[in-house]
Amino acid sequence: MANAPANQGPMTVLEILNRTKVFFEKKGVPDALLDAQYIISHGLKMKSRMDIYLNFEKPLTPSELDVLREMVARRANREPLQHIIGDTSFRGFIIKCDRRALIPRPETESLVDMARERLKGVEKPFIVEIGTGSGCISISCAKEIENAKVLACDISEDALSLARENAEANELAAPQLTFAKGDLLNAATAEALTAAGQDANAKIDCLIANLPYIPDSEKGKLQPEVDKFDPELALYGGPDGLDLVRKLLQQTQGRLNSGAPILLEIGSEQAEVLKDEAQNYPWLEFAGIHKDYNDNIRFVSYKAK
Repeated sequence: MANAPANQGPMTVLEILNRTKVFFEKKGVPDALLDAQYIISHGLKMKSRMDIYLNFEKPLTPSELDVLREMVARRANREPLQHIIGDTSFRGFIIKCDRRALIPRPETESLVDMARERLKGVEKPFIVEIGTGSGCISISCAKEIENAKVLACDISEDALSLARENAEANELAAPQLTFAKGDLLNAATAEALTAAGQDANAKIDCLIANLPYIPDSEKGKLQPEVDKFDPELALYGGPDGLDLVRKLLQQTQGRLNSGAPILLEIGSEQAEVLKDEAQNYPWLEFAGIHKDYNDNIRFVSYKAK
């Protein structure tokens, strides 16, 4: 985004949009036009991207250009758009985004639909999410599933601090939504269960996890937005990506009510592996391989016997 030549007037919204799009394309930014629209509409405090097209001829002030230049430079460095804007929408809930946790993805929203469907008829469901990150899944479950109480767990204090901020912003508090720090299901201690409004020995009605599942061999090969800005702790899951998934499944023995679902997000090529390994968890029944909204394999489910 260069300054306007001295013999010309102020640059307009349309000129900035076109220049930003070309600049992003040169820098390899995916969806260059869309990202330019989001940055300009946000930087100029417009209500939506559509307002850009109603203001093509609007001249920009020097202070407005300064704001946009900073945002454009960050995106050209491949900082995620959601970090620059500061939040994203997940099932209609506004979720703050920064380096403390992964950015919520639209595909992950299917996990909430799966939980809602499987908990029909459960009067006061107790849901535990492992690896809550930004808290988007737990927040959605607490908001959308009637009479649910949710315990959101993570090993990262940074992630939990972000999740707590998102819970407060979405007007959720204990015992409807509580948080616990710990290694996978070990975080669901008697103390954590009590804080969540449960008996100290309460069993779980639904277990949800979107754990790190990228194989270690992919380190350094991911998109810069992920490689440079996402916490490594939230990405990699061992040689084949499934170390944490297997560890969690081993921890479930005796922790779930009969018939309770376990819903896991995984890589598409990992589903058959987990299906083949289901015999390693005789207290569980493998319940299926599931696709996301884009018809891609993304989830597996189990059911407690």
